[in-house]
Order: sequence, then structure tokens, then C-alpha cells
Amino acid sequence: MGWNLFFWLIICFPINIALLASTFYQVLILYDLEADYINPFDASSRINYFILPEFIGQGVLCALCLFTGHWFMFLLNVPITCYHAMLS
Repeated sequence: MGWNLFFWLIICFPINIALLASTFYQVLILYDLEADYINPFDASSRINYFILPEFIGQGVLCALCLFTGHWFMFLLNVPITCYHAMLS
């Protein structure tokens, strides 16, 4: 019971919050691009800075779910992880 709580609160929750914050930042950049506050080159360079860490974080989260035996969460993460692997 203790390891399960440690896994979700200390490891998975911060990774999920970081992925969510990265996605929210990218949406804000795209909104600024739509409103013409920023030029396309700056927008793409700011978004591309977060792409590789986002892919790595998703892969780590998927691998942790596999190695700790959380099969349902692993199966939910596999499609997006495979998609990220095909993109990179």
C-alpha cells in the first residue's frame, strides 16, 4: 500500500502536472499567434522547445506504469506513447 501511494503522489502526479502545464503553455502560445501578438517563427521556436521533454515525460510515465504493474494505466498510455515515438 505504501509503495502504491508513493508511486502515484510522488512520481506520477508531478509528471502529469508537468505535461499538463506544458500543454497549457503551448495553447497559450497558439492563442497569441492567433491574436497576432507573436510572429510564427517565435511561436514555433517556443513550442518546439517543449516537444522533446514532453515526449520523454510521456515515455517515462508509460514505462513506470509498465514496470510497477499498473496495467490499466499502461494500456491507456500506450497509444499516445507510440504516437510520440513515431513522431520523433
